[in-house]
Amino acid sequence: MATSASVSNLFRPASNARVRPLAIALWLEIVATMVVMIVVVGGITRLTESGLSITEWNVVSGILPPLSQSAWEVEFAKYQATSQFRVESGPAGMDLAAFKFIFFWEWFHRILGRLIGMAYLLPLLVFAMRRSIPQGYGWRLAAMFGLICGQGALGWYMVSSGVGTDLTSVSHFRLSAHLLTALFLLAGLVWTARDLRRLAGDPGARPSRLTAGSAAVAGVLFVQLLLGAWVAGLDAGLAASDWPLMNGRLVPEINWTGGVIWTLSHDPFLLHFMHRWWAWVTVGALVWLSRRVRKTDRFASIAVHTAFGTMVLLGIATVMSGVSLWIAAAHQLVGALTVAATVRAMHSDGLARKAA
Repeated sequence: MATSASVSNLFRPASNARVRPLAIALWLEIVATMVVMIVVVGGITRLTESGLSITEWNVVSGILPPLSQSAWEVEFAKYQATSQFRVESGPAGMDLAAFKFIFFWEWFHRILGRLIGMAYLLPLLVFAMRRSIPQGYGWRLAAMFGLICGQGALGWYMVSSGVGTDLTSVSHFRLSAHLLTALFLLAGLVWTARDLRRLAGDPGARPSRLTAGSAAVAGVLFVQLLLGAWVAGLDAGLAASDWPLMNGRLVPEINWTGGVIWTLSHDPFLLHFMHRWWAWVTVGALVWLSRRVRKTDRFASIAVHTAFGTMVLLGIATVMSGVSLWIAAAHQLVGALTVAATVRAMHSDGLARKAA
């Protein structure tokens, strides 16, 4: 009990301490930028099918890549034991140089995760020890660190679905959980930074609240992001390379023999189709939100319009390019930016409704 109380007191500002809401907001914005970066690198890792190239999760020793020829050969041998290598490497197989390419992206993804953890934990401890965290924000900051730690475990849980199994890629369910948790963390960072910026300008400012309208928009966007994660995990972007038709048809042929639930969550043609057309429902919801905050936060309104417009165009380009690596990666980048812009608009909506 004494230990629990001391931890609680660590996040409680001393009565004579000068809280630092602006400094904390800037720190959270830097971490948010790093989260956007790791989302993009994670997308590249998936697109290059690099996720299974590192078959073990070594938190400390995994920081360094192989440093000798023999060490590389050991790691390559571990990858050669996976179903992905045996099934997808082709008749000619994969040489060590090609393995180093995919190893780099998975290693870089993991290194970024560690850097984000340190970039969050160390300043958090400094702010806490100096009692610089404003009253009521300690639990939020601690919860977001919990999300970061959970992301590391969830990332390995995702990779483990393709190691030592008959699968040739990671589970698309686990991949979607990993991606959506990162985007939820991004949303928390942006929202909390906005609250703290207001507090820096007005010591009496209260946190914004989530309105019913904003929650509905968030739900619509969540569905689109979930569908996008499943499309990526199942390589369903390759189901068609024409637009707006799919293989010359408005509605693709769907095989329902596996049952409704299985088809809705596994069929690449249906998921590709739903991701395409639910996008327009999402656009409608985001237009409504951006118009709702146009008078109180014009920047947020413009940011939301710009983000979803760019995302739609990149989505179409991704399909028509046959899922070009860099176009698809840009699509995922703008997806993360769309989340950030939407969260800012949702935050402004909460403030406007509170003031009304």
